Amino acid sequence: MKPNLRRLAIVFTIFMAAALVVPTVASAQMREFSGRIDRVSKKKMIVDNRMGDKVSFVPAEAVEVTGEEKTEWKQLKKGDWVTVSWKFIDKPRKAYKVTVRPPKEDDDE
Repeated sequence: MKPNLRRLAIVFTIFMAAALVVPTVASAQMREFSGRIDRVSKKKMIVDNRMGDKVSFVPAEAVEVTGEEKTEWKQLKKGDWVTVSWKFIDKPRKAYKVTVRPPKEDDDE
């Protein structure tokens, strides 16, 4: 009887630990970065948030591009305002979703 209770306790502990850890890790990884495209090519995009941060992204295999009538990575151009969704653990940063925003009114260029 005791070995069965011990086995049940171990299985229950593993199950509870997995239930607590897995959703936290998966949901905490996605980040967003917004700014204007400084440079873009087939393999890389650099986004400048105009607060001193420039971040580079490579396209993920199934990158989703939406907004301002753009649907593909190759339609992105220098000067577009974008919000890029990426995972914190990726090295280099991979763009999973790029949302093109309307140009800002106070844009000086």
